[in-house]
Amino acid sequence: MKQARIHGPNDVRLDEVPDPVCGPDDAILEVVACGICGSDVGYAKIGGIQTRADAPFPIGHELAGVVAEIGKNVRGVKVGARVALHPGAAGFGLGNGGPEGGFTKRLLVRGAAQGKSLFPIPDAMSFEQAALAEPLGVGMHAVDQANVRPGDKVAILGAGAIGLSAAVTLLDRGIEDVCVVDLSAARLEVARKLGVPNVVESRNADLWEGLGEIHGRQSFYGSSLVGTNVFIEATGSGALLEQVVARCAPATRVSVVALHRKPVQIDFMTVLMKQMTLVGAMEYPERYEEMLELIERRDPSAMITHRFALADFVEAFAIASAPDAGAKVMIEMR
Repeated sequence: MKQARIHGPNDVRLDEVPDPVCGPDDAILEVVACGICGSDVGYAKIGGIQTRADAPFPIGHELAGVVAEIGKNVRGVKVGARVALHPGAAGFGLGNGGPEGGFTKRLLVRGAAQGKSLFPIPDAMSFEQAALAEPLGVGMHAVDQANVRPGDKVAILGAGAIGLSAAVTLLDRGIEDVCVVDLSAARLEVARKLGVPNVVESRNADLWEGLGEIHGRQSFYGSSLVGTNVFIEATGSGALLEQVVARCAPATRVSVVALHRKPVQIDFMTVLMKQMTLVGAMEYPERYEEMLELIERRDPSAMITHRFALADFVEAFAIASAPDAGAKVMIEMR
């Protein structure tokens, strides 16, 4: 069967690999839809998860499909069930350095007998909607970590799938004073389609002037600061994170969900004086079902800007790697 694997820096291929064999604790999933994640793009740049890998490895962890086979020890899920996948629950690094990845038609789900990996989806929910549960969970957890409350003035830095997922979460919870910031007009148009009331295209406008107009300003020891008091940092730009610390209001809460692969210089005297909160956000809420429930209430599929067949994976990956091309690129295993 075909499977997308990374062979080295900027070397992504669609390889022929053996069909999976289901063990007693495993399941086999017929994948229907799998999204390309920003972390997949990052892995391709370095040719590995943290450093260059010694051998080709598969990617793909945002997916949904149909259960095709189950091992004798698997309970709670039946052959034919429509499911979304929690890729890391069983501990085998699916799509994140482990031996399996989701860009393939038949996926071995190791450890399915633990009952933590496969979640039934409603009949009315499409597979591509269900595949958005994974990135939606990352954005949702970033919001949870920031402890966002009614009345907060929130800026989401980055309109990729994670930033957009944070925006959808906030809107679903009734948080109205939300602004999404990005360099890309195309991505900001997706944010508008999802219902975001304010955007700043920072390529053509000053970010801090824009946020000041949207959220107001306040003075702090003679400095003029924006009134934004919650930031979701989903860009991975260290320079931007440094600016947030310098320009944000006192008592601001900053949730860092982007992958910062290089050290960032933070002025902790400013953090102290403003009594700020800096917190990291990784993975998902405890209940994976939360994302599926949100999808039922508020369809986030407008963030899917491109759809490709598995046979066109290399072309799809090139688009996913281009910052201005769009938001979520979805692979359909047709």
